[in-house]
Amino acid sequence: MPQEQYPHRSTMQTSEGPQVYKVGIYGWRKRCLYFFVLLLMILILVNLAMTIWILKVMNFTIDGMGNLRITEKGLKLEGDSEFLKPLYAKEIRSRPGNPLYFQSARNVTVNILNEKTKVLTRLVTGPQAVEAHSQKFEVKTLSGKLLFSADDNEVVVGAERLRVLGAEGTVFPKSIETPNVRADPFKELRLESPTRALVMEAPKGIEINAEAGSLKATCRTELRLESKDGEITLNSAKIKLPNLPQGSSSSAGSRQKIYELCVCPNGRLFLAQAGSSSTCQINTSVCL
Repeated sequence: MPQEQYPHRSTMQTSEGPQVYKVGIYGWRKRCLYFFVLLLMILILVNLAMTIWILKVMNFTIDGMGNLRITEKGLKLEGDSEFLKPLYAKEIRSRPGNPLYFQSARNVTVNILNEKTKVLTRLVTGPQAVEAHSQKFEVKTLSGKLLFSADDNEVVVGAERLRVLGAEGTVFPKSIETPNVRADPFKELRLESPTRALVMEAPKGIEINAEAGSLKATCRTELRLESKDGEITLNSAKIKLPNLPQGSSSSAGSRQKIYELCVCPNGRLFLAQAGSSSTCQINTSVCL
């Protein structure tokens, strides 16, 4: 058998007799090897302990990890969840009976894209305002009835009653078209134009009713009631014009309190003391 097959010792024939040589690692090399083997075992045990601890803390199970569970219908998150990068999902919904919250330090943006990744609709909820960018904005009831709609052409309010709760009322910079304007029960209705004129027009007529109170119309310069093709009717048990001017008395010393209502050519009304015949011609000094 060849001599290389003996791993631990080698025998050599000399004149003095056979000599045995030991083959292996001895001394400080052997101690260093044992130290590295022991250190490797310690690292393996520490790594295994850290792995078990991470699995325990992250709650790794067969169904998922942490608050994330993998079900037949998709992914299920329990508790608060934080996404640091975009989330792509077909449907996001909460547990039955619980609300769904979206919370952000700045804003929450929902975009609807087309096939070319162009934004078609955008909803931005920020700290200052809620903005909706779309061609048309609609608010409907559960039954499908339109409550509010807005687009480039018009704004439609489909509710049966539009209530404005502001203390200063409602300001319309331009015209308003409506079939009915009324106040809440036991509240006053005021139509006011502080600096310009107030014009009310209707092709078939304007009706103003105050069934449980009085009606008052005031202006600074002129109050004009005009009917182009019809007539103006004042239908009341009493019609009072308390501040009409009075013409000069036709007979000195007369103290009668019966007057005649006269009209000047320019449309001005005045009072003249009644006589056996009309006294309007005598008191035309008011018309000058």
